[in-house]
Amino acid sequence: MATTRDTIDHVTLSRLVEANAVNGANVIGQPGGWGVVIKYGMTERALAAKRGTVRIFRKFETLVGYLKEIGVAKYQVDATGYDPVAHKLTHRGEVASSRMKAAHEAAAYDKWFRAQVQEALDDPRPGIPHEQVEAEWAKERAALLKRARKAA
Repeated sequence: MATTRDTIDHVTLSRLVEANAVNGANVIGQPGGWGVVIKYGMTERALAAKRGTVRIFRKFETLVGYLKEIGVAKYQVDATGYDPVAHKLTHRGEVASSRMKAAHEAAAYDKWFRAQVQEALDDPRPGIPHEQVEAEWAKERAALLKRARKAA
């Protein structure tokens, strides 16, 4: 899991499974363990541990048992990033530190992105019709192509 998206906790996952809303799951190998991303609707969320960080299962069998018990029996596995030796070689605090750093970076990005969206929603200027934007960009593209041909 390269970046931490919003997470989903056990209780929410249980409710989604009960409502038949889970479309699938991706089990993703990483140094020292396995994480899982749950897909529901158009949303994907990483399963969170109780303390809010992304939950990492050290043993694949433990993750399989958890998913089966909760009612998720089908999933895809990506073992590309899995390194079984990593958790033995890496100090637990360093692993937790890197996960926390990724979580904080993701939260900061999410906060920035939401602020950008809110700023756009709050903008009092009238919207520009799609056709007008397309026409303006068609002129811009034509001018750029003309300059590129002259330069070549």
